[in-house]
Amino acid sequence: MALIISVPDTLRKSVEAASGGKVTVMYTAKGQASYMAVIPKFTLESIDASLGTGTHPMFVVGGVEKSYRYIGMYPGTIKNGELLSLPGETPAHSANFDSFVATARANGAGWGLMTNVDWAGIGQRAWKSGTQPRGNTDYGRSSDLPAERGVDAATGLLAAATGTATNHTRTGSGPASWRDDNTPFGIADLCGNVWEWAPGLRIVDAEVQIIANNNATLTATDFGVASAAWQAIDGATGTLVAPGAAGTVKYASSGTADYTIVTSGTFSSLTNPGVTPASLAALQVLRQHGAYPVATTDMGNDGFWIALAGERLPFRGGVWNSGASAGVFALALSNARSFAYSDIGARCAFVS
Repeated sequence: MALIISVPDTLRKSVEAASGGKVTVMYTAKGQASYMAVIPKFTLESIDASLGTGTHPMFVVGGVEKSYRYIGMYPGTIKNGELLSLPGETPAHSANFDSFVATARANGAGWGLMTNVDWAGIGQRAWKSGTQPRGNTDYGRSSDLPAERGVDAATGLLAAATGTATNHTRTGSGPASWRDDNTPFGIADLCGNVWEWAPGLRIVDAEVQIIANNNATLTATDFGVASAAWQAIDGATGTLVAPGAAGTVKYASSGTADYTIVTSGTFSSLTNPGVTPASLAALQVLRQHGAYPVATTDMGNDGFWIALAGERLPFRGGVWNSGASAGVFALALSNARSFAYSDIGARCAFVS
């Protein structure tokens, strides 16, 4: 009989032991390591009654409930053509939506980007627990508490106390308050540093469209402009319907049109002032997908930006100079999928 030598994964074992199982290490198709937060399934009602009841949709993939969701601990870094989650790195940036999707999927089966509904669930969980994170929102510092600083990605030194020179900070280099649960084992940099593309939500000529549940995490999901995966929300029933159908939910900057959600510049100030307002069922769908606030208080001043003409895809979280407008609920639906800039990145995620 041949001798079989077992080589345990010492990195994974040590990370899981140190974090009490909150963090694990997963490997890509090329064998590269990524540090991933292990998020156990939770229900909507455990967060807030306004969300409805049942399993949060971030755990429903292809009609199957998942016991866990695996989210990159850090904004993504590209190495050898794969999108990784690693500490102490400069966040990847300056690539458009489709490019980041392709790079994450190159990691192998089950890999993709952290989706919009992931952002919704993680943000809502932090809001519920009172741990909404701060981050790099003032040139390397927290605009809310300037004594908190990260490490300048360019110099490798702590960002200047004056908050004038730093753009990107190295991933995970801020204090525990820059993590979603305010512990060293929470998800880092969800507030500021770089915006992050978040597939699964878009607006087309002001109409709100989503991809059902967390199907945006499936490798086979088509995010194309004309993809049948995109669905609008019926304003009266909350049912998902074909884009362009009558009576769907839309965004606007003013007015009282039927089933229209109006913004005044912050996420928590979104209102439902239509002559015929969006129904409770429709609002539940919007809330579940992070497109309408769970509450109007204690959610920070996270910003909300829209451009109402054409197709606009989301990025979330804010950037290094967003100030108080950055946060886990900050949402920009103002750019086309082709947009790329140094302040926009993305984060990997995994589904088993």
